[in-house]
Amino acid sequence: MNFDEIICLIGGFGKFQKILYVWICLPQIFLAFHNLVSVFTEAVPPHLCSSSSPAAGAPASSYFNFSHLDGRPELSCTVPLNHSGAVALGDGHPAGRCQRGWEYSTETFQSTTVTEWDLVCDSANLNIMGSSIYMLGLLVGAVLFGSLADKYGRRIIILFNLAIQAVSGVGVAFAPNFYVYIALRFMVGTSVSGVTMSAFVLGIEWTGCKQRMLAALITDYFFGAGYILLAGIAYLIRDWRKLQLAISAPGFLFIFYIWVLPKSARWLIANDRKEEAWELIRKAAQMNGKPLTKDLEMNSVLVKMMLFLICLRFANVLVYYDLSLNISDFGMNIYLTQLIFGLVEMPALTITLFTLNRSRKFSQLVFLAVGGTACLLTIFIPSGMHTHMPNVQLNCIL
Repeated sequence: MNFDEIICLIGGFGKFQKILYVWICLPQIFLAFHNLVSVFTEAVPPHLCSSSSPAAGAPASSYFNFSHLDGRPELSCTVPLNHSGAVALGDGHPAGRCQRGWEYSTETFQSTTVTEWDLVCDSANLNIMGSSIYMLGLLVGAVLFGSLADKYGRRIIILFNLAIQAVSGVGVAFAPNFYVYIALRFMVGTSVSGVTMSAFVLGIEWTGCKQRMLAALITDYFFGAGYILLAGIAYLIRDWRKLQLAISAPGFLFIFYIWVLPKSARWLIANDRKEEAWELIRKAAQMNGKPLTKDLEMNSVLVKMMLFLICLRFANVLVYYDLSLNISDFGMNIYLTQLIFGLVEMPALTITLFTLNRSRKFSQLVFLAVGGTACLLTIFIPSGMHTHMPNVQLNCIL
């Protein structure tokens, strides 16, 4: 009898698995927070050269408005000068570089990493680099902790990365400069991948074949819930350091996972620790109300990932994060847009519950076709419209 048959015998998704999925799904909310918080913490508010202020020392709110910027976009990075070198707000004057820094609108954000470290104009690429470094962390974490989970077990990797995520996340909130900030964000990114993959695999390895599709989608529902909650938390907390602290500090509560998170019996079998695996299986069977009456011979099954599925995952992630991390480019209220994006995931996940049971191949083809077509159609949106997504168009074409 192979391992999948044993799991079905003791209850494919009984009380043991349901409790396990509570522990697996709770961190998903915080994974969504960390994945998407940069939409708010690294946002670029409207800004003007400090020297372009009509009255020296006057508060930015006394002269700063969107119509001012729309009429004079060059004031964001340069200041018009007259022949004597003095500031001149009239037309037809040469432009000088900002010497005294920038004034930022506080209409939407009290502060962001951009406003604190002036990551605009000549330094705008640093802000882009910050997001790229986080994504690099996701990649490194996937490669590193994927192999380590196979070597040392899912449970220990989940516990380790939850700790790293909490410490690094809180550290980000107290970063003294931009370079420490991106280094800590890199660590958060690696831990997010470590938790995501190991938790997903741990859950699937304890779930029966018939229930695996539903079990896999449950984690996505919680990720979507985190997406929605983030919009509300960010709306209430407009300071980037306080927001980062609010989404990171609760991570220390996961210390109790040391006592409640089980190991993977399948992994134990694959690593020739059958007695320990058998003890876990007996406990799971007892909890599910299906105690085993005799010993069973167990075998392990090796499942290979296909390159085709990797390519599909790459395409999905490319478009998904390009949309999710650029919601500020939509020209709408950023909090409302974040909320809508999170809400859209709920019916999408529910639809897959019905379509995947009929034909997974056909569902994949239809969803890719619909998503790709929708992205390509954005090319035909008139360029004069306020809402535009040039980066999305490019990635869809690629």
